[in-house]
Amino acid sequence: MTDSKLKKITVALAGNPNCGKTSVFNMLTGASHHVANYPGTTVETVQGKCVHGDFRIVFVDLPGAYGLTTFSAEELVARNFIIDEKPDIVVNVIDASNLERNLYLTTQLIELGVPIVLAFNMNDIAVQRGIIFDTDRLSELLEAPIVRTVASKSQGRVDLLNAIVAKANAPRKLRTHYITYGDEIENSMKQIEPLVRSEYPGLAAKYDSRWLALKLLEQDGDILSKISGDWLVDTVGDTITKLKTIFGDDPEVIIAERRSGFISGACQESVKNTVELTHTTSDLADAVLTHRVFGLPIFLLMMYLLFYLTFSIAAYPMAWLEQFFGWLSSAIALIWPTQEGNWLRSLIIDGIIPGVGGVLVFLPNILLLFLAIAVLEDSGYMARAAFIMDRLMHKIGLHGKSFIPMLIGFGCSVPAIMATRILENKRNRLTTIMILPLMSCGARLTIYGLLIPAFFPQNWRGPVLWLIYLTGIVLAVIAAKVLRLTVFRGENTDFVMELPPYRVPTFKSLSAHTWLRGWLYLKKAGTVILVFSIILWAAMNYPRVSEQSVAGLSPDQIRQTQLANSVIGRVGRAIEPVIKPLGFDWKIGTALIGATAAKELFVSQLGIIYAVSSHDDPSATTLRQHLQADYSSLVGFCIMLFCLISSPCVATIAVTRSEAGSWFWAAFQFVSLTVLAYIITFAVYQIGSLVMAL
Repeated sequence: MTDSKLKKITVALAGNPNCGKTSVFNMLTGASHHVANYPGTTVETVQGKCVHGDFRIVFVDLPGAYGLTTFSAEELVARNFIIDEKPDIVVNVIDASNLERNLYLTTQLIELGVPIVLAFNMNDIAVQRGIIFDTDRLSELLEAPIVRTVASKSQGRVDLLNAIVAKANAPRKLRTHYITYGDEIENSMKQIEPLVRSEYPGLAAKYDSRWLALKLLEQDGDILSKISGDWLVDTVGDTITKLKTIFGDDPEVIIAERRSGFISGACQESVKNTVELTHTTSDLADAVLTHRVFGLPIFLLMMYLLFYLTFSIAAYPMAWLEQFFGWLSSAIALIWPTQEGNWLRSLIIDGIIPGVGGVLVFLPNILLLFLAIAVLEDSGYMARAAFIMDRLMHKIGLHGKSFIPMLIGFGCSVPAIMATRILENKRNRLTTIMILPLMSCGARLTIYGLLIPAFFPQNWRGPVLWLIYLTGIVLAVIAAKVLRLTVFRGENTDFVMELPPYRVPTFKSLSAHTWLRGWLYLKKAGTVILVFSIILWAAMNYPRVSEQSVAGLSPDQIRQTQLANSVIGRVGRAIEPVIKPLGFDWKIGTALIGATAAKELFVSQLGIIYAVSSHDDPSATTLRQHLQADYSSLVGFCIMLFCLISSPCVATIAVTRSEAGSWFWAAFQFVSLTVLAYIITFAVYQIGSLVMAL
């Protein structure tokens, strides 16, 4: 075939200095090359060509560069050639014996979104040093073919040429994921992108707005020189100042650390063994914290300490808040005497204060839990925890990163579902969203805190609480496996488990993370729970009973009669035949209706049902006495079990719809969990009743 009929492929060779890039170039092109200065510079680029099958491949040997920044003319030339000339393929030549350092350039090529082929050169030296690569695994993680070469011995030439031709002929696909830089930097980039697109459309079209936003945060000199608008420079400067306040470092440093974390995670999963380790403090810490044997026990110990300290410390401010809301109700009742038809007084004392106040009581617990989680995230340990759990999570069809939202779910399902954004694979993300309500959130803790002391002696309370939490985890694992085999079946796409370097969390960062999640919890109390508290109060007080029907009854009896004839009382009695096989009566059914709005309302609704209106004694103690008189410990356990598994609160349903992008998945979650709760609770109650009857 004549040269004119051959299909042309343009390939740029990029790599670190001393990675053997020139040897690879010579291996591919032989003596057919020429040297020229890149336009406007004194930096040389070398071009050559070869014929392979039906293709004429033109190679451009770019100057050696450690990255694609503007720190040197060589790096700028390499970057500009890739962006301006748009080669069909970029072959990233990597010194296989010095992998992590060389992959830093790879991360920046990934950021550019160019098609890449990785040439692991000096493979013989890597073998001599005892480095064993799982190249198939690493190729999946980096989404680029890997070819092992020893250019000095012309080994791997044909394989590399075949990989280039295959990559050039393959349809262009969007990457499964990009390197992420943390919520703060990602959100800052999203704010900068539309500004760049609107004011510099030509620049955004050439460079990609996300990449431009990233470079502006890195204060890239070349990009800044192309931005003439002072206001945009000032806006970016203000953003950088805010980020520096949060992190205690320039965004450029944080971005570099995220790239290093991406590389570290990829190498952790694909480099099986090496005798060439850099024994840094971080490496030594990882050797212990991510150890195959000791890593999991250390993690479990840390989680135990996290929950123990969180709940034990929070007990004091929680008690203060309980006393405050009790005093508030008593004070209002004292200065606002009961009058006929005074519905507003009842709404405040019986509806708003127990509904919203019951949520705010647990705010210290939630804030402390989120603070502890923020410490683990910002220090870099949370990523190690996900890495430790990755092996187990893969067995149920998920990725180790799914464990992070699951852990956050012990605080609140709403931010946990939002945290699934770190999962790039849609099936993994939807599966994780569906099972997250099975993690016992802080709201359910209010139910456990009421029922466990009511039905179980002191020495059994800890084990029962542990059993409830463990049940949720086991059910989540089983449900995830079933969903991945049925509804969300399909191949599990691999992606890199990023291991960022260890950092000392800053006060600003911890405060920001804790407040953001705490604010979500407060918004839930101030909006959803407030509204539903009012609705449920109205449903419990209307329609009103006639004065004749309650003549001669005590205040408590009047309240019970009113409740039985109210909308919610009638609904509770209507569903009683359905829930009776679970050991529940209409009172429990009525409280479960309230729990649909927010799990915390279960306790306050029971309080109203039992007419616990006296503010002279702690209402929780009186309510427990009522429950002990009416129900067995088996029923108490079944209530907790049903509340654990059943439909999540409306805020969780709403955020599921938002994050999943469809009401279908929100409805699927609601219905499937409620049906599952019914089946399991039915089995436990019926079997337990038979055992107790023996």
